[in-house]
Amino acid sequence: MEKIIDIEWSKLGFSYIKTDYRYISYWKDGKWDEGTLTQDNRLHISEASTALHYGQQCFEGLKAYRTKDGKVQLFRPDRNAARMQDSCRRIMMPEFPIERFVDACKQVVKANEIYVPPYGSGATLYLRPFLIGVGDNLGVRPAPEFIFSVFCSPVGPYFKGGMKPVNFSVSDYDRAAPYGTGAAKVGGNYAGSLMPHEMAVKSGFADCIYLDPATHTKIEEVGAANFFGITKDNKFVTPKSPSILPSITKYSLMQVAKDYLGMEVEERDVYIDKLDEFAEAGACGTAAVITPIGGIEYKGKLHVFYSETEVGPVTKKLYETLCGIQVGDITAPEGWIAGV
Repeated sequence: MEKIIDIEWSKLGFSYIKTDYRYISYWKDGKWDEGTLTQDNRLHISEASTALHYGQQCFEGLKAYRTKDGKVQLFRPDRNAARMQDSCRRIMMPEFPIERFVDACKQVVKANEIYVPPYGSGATLYLRPFLIGVGDNLGVRPAPEFIFSVFCSPVGPYFKGGMKPVNFSVSDYDRAAPYGTGAAKVGGNYAGSLMPHEMAVKSGFADCIYLDPATHTKIEEVGAANFFGITKDNKFVTPKSPSILPSITKYSLMQVAKDYLGMEVEERDVYIDKLDEFAEAGACGTAAVITPIGGIEYKGKLHVFYSETEVGPVTKKLYETLCGIQVGDITAPEGWIAGV
């Protein structure tokens, strides 16, 4: 008998829901095993694992989408696989092969297809691949063993209320050190952001803006997302820095802006004291896709972009185009969509 799940798709938030299967593979004696699907959502690891003590771990985030005709597809999973390999190299972990990463994601989606929200519900199936150092170890060195796993959970919008502008404050804290791990998707970057985020929220903001750690003059990231601005002469601009996580959503939006909207695209320094050049601004990432930025508070003054209540026309068009590609309503660039 087919399992029936009782989920109000339109009311989903961004939180964990246990699904039926996840993928797991173990690295030991210099190689990965074949990997398997399991129903166990608990990891059994050594108390001396490097992931627990020295932060030797990284993760990814991507989504599966239901199209109008009921098919299920992934958006650019090969880019997540390649980015995870970059993170692994940075913190001395064995890389999981790109083809196997994509296959693992497909296996998890197929095994949990009942949890892929229907087309038009505003919800998606979020996938969380991660790779951690495990095994008996005490000194500061790479782990003797590793685990790669992928689990999934149906999610709604990251920010409640969906696509509406929110305000951000500029943080005095640094998200990452110069030449540190800012460009790797490792847990330590996020642990360090918890307190500045809490401070921003207590002050009435959605999150905080991080400036470059060396000079504190240039925008780097917006909370756990990448920044973009639309200049008054209609250019798509996003910061360039070795400390910024290379967002797959951001690079996709850059291509959408150029090829679908005919805009000029620039990846360059964005100075916090030159916000006047932008007519619109936003934060982008897998979870929220785009969060329009109403205003940024810097040194006690709130700089408002297009509006604190309405989404700017270019930001709206970028969002609609990218989401249309993800759910199959708009033809995607070659290689962007992986059928499940």
